[in-house]
Amino acid sequence: MDRAQRKIDHINYAIQTRKNGGNGLSDIRFVHNSLPDMAVSDVDLSVRMGELFLSSPIFINAMTGGGGSETLKINEGLALVAKELNMAMAVGSQMAAIKDRNELKSFEIVRKIHQKGMVFANLGSEATVEQAKQAVEMIEANALQIHLNAVQELVMPEGDRDFTNALKRIERIVNEIEVPVIVKEVGYGMSRKTALKLYEAGVSIVDVGGYGGTNFSKVENERRMRHLAFFEDWGIETSATIAEVASINQPLSIIATGGINHALDVAKAIALGASSVGMAGYVLTLLRQKGVEKLLDKMKEFHEDLSLIMTALGVKSISALQRVPLVIKGDTYHWLKERNVDTTRYANRN
Repeated sequence: MDRAQRKIDHINYAIQTRKNGGNGLSDIRFVHNSLPDMAVSDVDLSVRMGELFLSSPIFINAMTGGGGSETLKINEGLALVAKELNMAMAVGSQMAAIKDRNELKSFEIVRKIHQKGMVFANLGSEATVEQAKQAVEMIEANALQIHLNAVQELVMPEGDRDFTNALKRIERIVNEIEVPVIVKEVGYGMSRKTALKLYEAGVSIVDVGGYGGTNFSKVENERRMRHLAFFEDWGIETSATIAEVASINQPLSIIATGGINHALDVAKAIALGASSVGMAGYVLTLLRQKGVEKLLDKMKEFHEDLSLIMTALGVKSISALQRVPLVIKGDTYHWLKERNVDTTRYANRN
């Protein structure tokens, strides 16, 4: 099977296997503020994430590209929404276009539409410095995502089987390209040990990509003759991975992804320690099933609802939302307790 057809299969199976819930964020409950002392109009949703300044903490995360006209159409629709709301947007892995110039248009369409916006390039951890520079140049990217997807590759019939020296390659890219590097998981979560290694290698932004969103083990199993079902329940839930990575207490910006389906999920993820929140599966499904206008309306609702939630909590900024008190229960509490992450610091913040 060629790479382009694989991209189309990934899109179709991602939508078919998608489910709501399971990201652990239902274990998070805010401490109510009866005296918020502010108005909705006071809310400022802009945020600084490492070296980057975003007008919204919500962005459209990496999904696709390299699948011919079908993925070009998807990226065109996503870019139109990102432009209209001045949201950041990431493209899917650009290796397809680096290896086949016929696929360039499916990525270049994003910058063509979102001319002045924040756009992230994307490659896997197998990429070289030269390939990283090509990916950034291809879409005039403001940052480069490097995705970590070892389990997906292991389940993928034609996937990689050798992951040696990935950290060294990432460190070289960090040191030799001119834009910030974001290292992202693809749905299995990130441990504090991994995050600390990346920080020590010079990475300033990580996307924890928690379990609970698009399940790439299920996606790849749909493409296998023999299913590796033991990988379908693999990973750290989104709620737990955000708190775990935040516990390393280093100046490392966190992006939360993994089953973000409504504004309350966004608020909880930020309160756990994220600077911004990426959405992929939800956005892709809505775009394919309802179209650009419906997606645009829903993204407007997300921003409006987030402002309402922040007003109820009495916080005017994303940095203030990161400091509100909350209580952690259930499986997330159990995970963090076993991992020696102090949950009481969340419950007793002012």
